[in-house]
Amino acid sequence: MVRHNNQLPDNLPQLQNLIKRDPESYRDEFLQQYHHFHSVLDIFRLEPDKENKSLCESIMFLAQIAQCYLEDLKAFPQTLVDLLKTHSTTLDPEMRNTFCRALILLRNKNLISPLDLLELFFQLLRCPDKALRTFLENHIINDIKNMNAKQKDMKLNSTLQNFMYTMLRDTNPKAAKMSVDIMIELYRKQVWNDAKTVNVIANVGCFSKFTKVLVASLKFFLGTDQQEEDEDEEDSDREVDLKGIMMAAKVNKKTKKRKKKVEAAKKLYTQAQKKKKRPVAFNFSAIHLIHNPQGMAESLFKQLQDGNERFEVKLMHLDVISRLIGIHELFLFSFYPYITRFVQPHQRQVTRILQFAAQASHELIPPEIIEPVIKTLVNNFVTERNSSDVMAIGLNAVREICVRCPLAMNEDLLRDLTMYKNYKEKSVMMASKALIMLYREQMPTLLAKKDRGRPTEASVEIKAKRYGEINAAEYIPGTEALLREDAPELEGDAGPSGDESDSDWIDVDSSEDEFEAALREEKGKKGITMIKSSKNKKKEDEEDEEDEDEEEEEDEEDDEEEDEDEDGEGDWEDCSDEEEEEEQKQIEEQKQKKSKKRGKYRPKKIPTVTKATAASKEAETVSEQPAEEKPGEQTLNTAEAMQELALTKIFTDADFARIEQERVKKQVTHHSRKRQLETERSEFVKLDAIEMIYKRRKADKQARVESMQRGREDREKFGYKDNRMNPHCSKTNREKQKNKNFTMIRHKVRGKVKKSFRDKQMSLRKHLLHVKKMK
Repeated sequence: MVRHNNQLPDNLPQLQNLIKRDPESYRDEFLQQYHHFHSVLDIFRLEPDKENKSLCESIMFLAQIAQCYLEDLKAFPQTLVDLLKTHSTTLDPEMRNTFCRALILLRNKNLISPLDLLELFFQLLRCPDKALRTFLENHIINDIKNMNAKQKDMKLNSTLQNFMYTMLRDTNPKAAKMSVDIMIELYRKQVWNDAKTVNVIANVGCFSKFTKVLVASLKFFLGTDQQEEDEDEEDSDREVDLKGIMMAAKVNKKTKKRKKKVEAAKKLYTQAQKKKKRPVAFNFSAIHLIHNPQGMAESLFKQLQDGNERFEVKLMHLDVISRLIGIHELFLFSFYPYITRFVQPHQRQVTRILQFAAQASHELIPPEIIEPVIKTLVNNFVTERNSSDVMAIGLNAVREICVRCPLAMNEDLLRDLTMYKNYKEKSVMMASKALIMLYREQMPTLLAKKDRGRPTEASVEIKAKRYGEINAAEYIPGTEALLREDAPELEGDAGPSGDESDSDWIDVDSSEDEFEAALREEKGKKGITMIKSSKNKKKEDEEDEEDEDEEEEEDEEDDEEEDEDEDGEGDWEDCSDEEEEEEQKQIEEQKQKKSKKRGKYRPKKIPTVTKATAASKEAETVSEQPAEEKPGEQTLNTAEAMQELALTKIFTDADFARIEQERVKKQVTHHSRKRQLETERSEFVKLDAIEMIYKRRKADKQARVESMQRGREDREKFGYKDNRMNPHCSKTNREKQKNKNFTMIRHKVRGKVKKSFRDKQMSLRKHLLHVKKMK
């Protein structure tokens, strides 16, 4: 009797497992399956459009054990590649997917060249199978990323990029779109973040005849920075509070679930800490890597004028062109008359168009080119026939253009726009004041004298630049603070601060403890003992409280005077020396009276500094200087010393902090400004800078409900008001009827139904008969 226990030819997973353990022992079974594969393959080639499950099983089996029989399966990968190339469009979707997975298995075992496989997969992107295209896209991205993980393979990358260049020109729109998506994703993953990838997308993708490829390429040049900001926000959201989770685990009951939660939190925390310690990677935006920005801007503008795309696509064109002009400081004079046509309040997406006009402005453009844009903007937006929001947006747009090209504004137009600083609407008023602040920093001579503000050291140093002029500094502005001996000390710095003469000065009001100690020493020397009764102490305490109240009132008056001085914009008037001496004498007498009342005053000579004494000291210091040195030579020597300092010294953080203090000090008159205006030019114009309106926004539903609830807090409860004097007294039947069940009063409610005329007749007859009988 023969027993048939050998089930290996039918059980491929079991045979696959055994072959991986001992290939030589099961070589006969392998050869049997290999011959079966060839026979099934011949049958498949007769009808390639039909599904063949037996062939799929044989292919996956051979792909799993290919590393065990390298010589026998040397031609197997190429056979699969030829099948896919020949029958890629006619194959059944499941079989095509199986063939691709088998090739990926062979690629993971290094049995097929990565270049051959990637070229095949790029060609398969033409297949009308969305699931397969998505699968191949993910594999291509991950495979290229893994190949460049340890070290970038420049030869392979160059070959693939050249192949992608041809794929972007493919006649199949799906293959071209998938190719550009792969290149963009590899750029974002920092794999192909070189100039070649950017220029392939710029030269081919941005001028593709397929709208989807065109839009994807334009978005690439617009959205790279936004993508990085979104990733940073996601990472910040993922940060965990490890301390809180650990404390909760200690206090609460110990469970496996809570233990796993703590371990996961520790893992996330360590990852976040490693990411924080990682050095900052300065990644330039893709638009900086374009080789020929002038040619690209001109070609895009020509494509915009000749094309007939949707309005959203036109906006993308305008955005990319404006960024190219602003970042690379290009000349495209025909762009400004074109964008002026859309500067209308009723235009759709008008704030974005104003943003593009500001982005396309820079200092090298002749002012007469941008001036018509500003005039059109002012005539259409900044008029009282428009709403306050429209006027504010127009003024904000003018400000953003003038930040980048201040010479485009003429004096008459600026004077007209500054008149809106007293407008009744706050949004317009604040926008006009922001424009005034801008020209205070840039070109104060264009403003009226009353709008220039109080002169400061920084405003005196401002020199209006002419067209094309560049001010090249030979030293770092503000380093004169490091050359002075009395350089300002930072908070936390050790060492003496100020001049040596500061020890001669005494602050009478602030050093009360020192006065008390001095009085005790003096009384101890003289042997005087003072014993006060409780009544005298009470009187003195009352006097001290009165004195303190007087001092507080005087301090408040001084603060008010300082505020008035701060608000005023006029120049300070110089007082004479006699007036200053008289004022100081009056101040000293007041302080003596107050301190005598307290019993804490000890007279000491306090030097008074007047203009005469200050002038004499200056004369002494000048006389001490060498006679040959003059003021002009002194400033020259200072500039040379600052230049030498910039060339020879490595500045520390403390030095930069002192330089920043010196810069801020120059911008301050007597008190620092409440709000610093940012006038530095940035690469991109933020849309919020144009849409920024100072007004109370319309409250949403939640805010309205909260305001209603706040208004009901102190109000009596609405509804029926019981006006009884005694709340415990009895109620009427009518009041009790309101709280009764309906079934109890249903018969009474039913009786209230309106009677018909016949019923009324019958009831009246019955009533009359009853009355007659009673008589």
